[in-house]
Amino acid sequence: MTLEITTPAVLFPTVSLLLLAYTNRFLALTAIVRQMDSSGEIEHEFYQVKNLRKRLKYIKRMQYFGVFSLLMCAVSMLFLFFQINFIGYISFGISLVSLIISLIFSLLEIQISLEALRIHLNYNENDNEIKKKNK
Repeated sequence: MTLEITTPAVLFPTVSLLLLAYTNRFLALTAIVRQMDSSGEIEHEFYQVKNLRKRLKYIKRMQYFGVFSLLMCAVSMLFLFFQINFIGYISFGISLVSLIISLIFSLLEIQISLEALRIHLNYNENDNEIKKKNK
């Protein structure tokens, strides 16, 4: 198998856009955290805070593995440029594995995000039912 210097370069735009998307998710999550107040039901808040902490942990891992993937692409290109092909292959393989891990954490974070929406919708639905009963 031949790996040219242009092969790892193909991943640069992909990983860069992926990191931009991860950063946008992180910024949206930080905005939610900053807007939180403790005026609601304690159980609801407990689940939301627990959920937000888990999401932040996954986003951090997504970003770390995404950046590591980009770094290993650059290292791979460097070794391929100097015709140290074996290490270039290894570096590129590590880059691909890191990208896959980053995408897996992205899927997990999306799943948790959907769970957070479910919790919020259930809370609002229960809150509306209680308000109707009290009228």
